[in-house]
Amino acid sequence: MHQVLPCLKFCILLLLITQTVTAQSPGLSIKEVLQKVQTNLPQLEALRQQAKATEQNIALAKNTIIPDLNAGYQVNMATFNNITGMSYPGFLLPISGPPSLNNKMNFIPGSGVGALVKWNPFTFGQRDAAIERATAQFKQANAAYNEQLFQYQYSAVNIYLEVVYCNQVLKSLQANINRSKVSLEQVLVLAKNGLRPGIDTTQFQAAIVQAEMDYLQTERTCQQKITELTRLTGVETRAENIVLTDTLFNQSLLTPIDTASSINQHPYYQNLEAQKKITEAGLKEIQKSWAPQLDLWGNAYARGSGVDASGNVDKLQGFGLSRTNLGVGVQLSFPILKYNRVNIEKKQYQSLLQADNARLTQAHLDISKQIETAVMQYQQDVKIANKSPELLKAANNVYEGLRLSYETGLIDFTRLANAQYELQRAEVNNANARLQLWRSLLAIAVAKGNLNLFTEQLK
Repeated sequence: MHQVLPCLKFCILLLLITQTVTAQSPGLSIKEVLQKVQTNLPQLEALRQQAKATEQNIALAKNTIIPDLNAGYQVNMATFNNITGMSYPGFLLPISGPPSLNNKMNFIPGSGVGALVKWNPFTFGQRDAAIERATAQFKQANAAYNEQLFQYQYSAVNIYLEVVYCNQVLKSLQANINRSKVSLEQVLVLAKNGLRPGIDTTQFQAAIVQAEMDYLQTERTCQQKITELTRLTGVETRAENIVLTDTLFNQSLLTPIDTASSINQHPYYQNLEAQKKITEAGLKEIQKSWAPQLDLWGNAYARGSGVDASGNVDKLQGFGLSRTNLGVGVQLSFPILKYNRVNIEKKQYQSLLQADNARLTQAHLDISKQIETAVMQYQQDVKIANKSPELLKAANNVYEGLRLSYETGLIDFTRLANAQYELQRAEVNNANARLQLWRSLLAIAVAKGNLNLFTEQLK
């Protein structure tokens, strides 16, 4: 009983430590990486808000159908010569009046209150063109966001693969250290019994130190890559506390890869198409700018003047409202001499539209060749990945055989060390072959603009 209690306490303590480490080491899968890139990055949030602000331009363009109504009150001082006095433009429509009989420069007060309404219910297609342009700008802003999101997600997944590969290299380096330590223990016994020279002990010790240095350098590189991964995902957890849950190298691809082209769905291509829509909408807006403009207006105001119709001055009357006026009207205007300017702008936008078409053609060519290259690379990497385990198995068999030969005194340290080095290199090459296989799969997904082609292969 006394022996069971300490063991039980130790187990409980070990469980608490394990839970603490787990809590401090959040798991991170590739699908979680894609989600965190979308939700955590401030740069993408800025693009989201810019697109949201661009959406308001549609509402502003539609809002022009609402009439403008302005109201105000004013008091002024003006010379006697204009019998109606003066008014600040904006609320009171100007009217003509009889001139004064004499040129008198004394100042007479005046006042006025009024409301002016202006309405453009018919714009001959100008409003529709403005709405279409604002809509195209909003779609382009969203397309630009999707392209940036796609690029950030690709970068994050690519770094994730590098970290997984780096961890595999660390495992190989640790296995190499362990092999050297086992060999050192054996050679110490053999040297003590006079079966091996003492220099072998020193060589194994040096090999262990070198292997540990290689491990530390690789570990530093891994931490740097994990730090970069946390930057791309917006995760604030320290790099040493991040645990990757998708090992990838221990699994095979699940389904055949869809190699069909879908260029029109690529975020980069869609962004170029959205830019072309803006140019087309701009050209349409320019074409509509030479259309007539119809203004409907109405005005109601009251005036006061410090001089009456006979020329008598009563300054106090200037602060009252003695006359009321109402007016409505229709004005149709046409920019006759604007034709040349509109024609120049049309030619400008037509050239821009041709440039957009050329960029789309080039993008179609680039993406199709990128898909072709990625598929060819993937097919070759599949063959290499299938051959790599055979090389690893052979290197392991050679090492085990030479290790037994070394223990029986048939070979020297150099041959054993070379076999151990070849085994480690085969382990790293096997991990690299798996990395390149997943990278080529990622390259296909990127070329086709659909990262789901990559994530669908994850168990």
